[in-house]
Amino acid sequence: MLHVDLDQFIAAVEVLRRPELAGKPIIVGGRGDPTERAVVSTASYEARAFGVGSGMPLRIAARKVPDAVILPVDQEAYLAASDMVMATLRAQPGATVQVLGWDEAFVGIETENPEAYARQVQAAVLERTQLHCSVGIGDTLVRAKVATGFGKPAGVFRLTAENWLEVMGSRPTMDLWGVGTRVSSRLAKLGIDTVAELAASDPQDLVPEFGPKMGPWYAQLGRGDGARVVDDTPWVARAHGRETTFQQDLSEPAQVDEAVRELVARVVEDVVAEGRPVVGLTLKVRYAPFLTKTYSRKIPETFDRKVILTRALDLTAGIEPDRPIRLLGLRAEMSMPEDARKGHTPTRGGW
Repeated sequence: MLHVDLDQFIAAVEVLRRPELAGKPIIVGGRGDPTERAVVSTASYEARAFGVGSGMPLRIAARKVPDAVILPVDQEAYLAASDMVMATLRAQPGATVQVLGWDEAFVGIETENPEAYARQVQAAVLERTQLHCSVGIGDTLVRAKVATGFGKPAGVFRLTAENWLEVMGSRPTMDLWGVGTRVSSRLAKLGIDTVAELAASDPQDLVPEFGPKMGPWYAQLGRGDGARVVDDTPWVARAHGRETTFQQDLSEPAQVDEAVRELVARVVEDVVAEGRPVVGLTLKVRYAPFLTKTYSRKIPETFDRKVILTRALDLTAGIEPDRPIRLLGLRAEMSMPEDARKGHTPTRGGW
């Protein structure tokens, strides 16, 4: 199986629209104004060389690269480019495509020469979209996904059971797909610092720290094991979410009330378009300077805007008084069809 990942996707789309930007440090985020509160959505390789990365405050990114070209996010342009890429992947001989996001997908294939097939995929994507991609080859989804990182940019790399520990064994656990800073720190407390140490661990020894499901899963991840079949069943979103970062902190209850009402209106519009009722709400509150808390509750199934608004406003009772608020978000969880494959398709607003 293959993992196809577009190289610096958003920045590359912007360069296609503005060829004169090729080779320049490009930063995309917010409305393209570093004086406003916003974060970096992506950066070109030229900007990354200065330490700019996704999620970094835009003002800090601008400080790191004073001569960077800073552009606003244009979701519609990126979605259109993504749709063209995915259509190209589906058109490949014998391909089964599992979309992971705008810029990446697994591709299930049956071939004696996966490297040649990977090069064929790269050529097809480049010809159709003028976008470059990297391809990881693996005998599990995990190995294919991790392999892509070794192929960037615009390369091909293969990871299988035979070379997994040779390539990955000495690397820190944080290099694994699905292991972030927090999980790697918790593993370190158990004396597990490298992929090889995680691979050799007894899954049951991880249960006290991570639970009966996640403990064995992390041990499996260390070995690169896991699913071996690409599933092209369409993802069904669990929820729709919206959020707003305020250029000036909210400090009055009336301001919070107005902001929540606006979020509800936007989220309900998304939910109605989905055609499934709301069964739960989560209010996300980011206090100044950067402390984030969430307040959640389940609700009876409903499409009623007034009911959803009332329940959302009820959640504001948990907001800490006299604390300035820099961001509010609302996430509406929906009922799931019985035959749906639930996933983490990005919800609007970044949730």
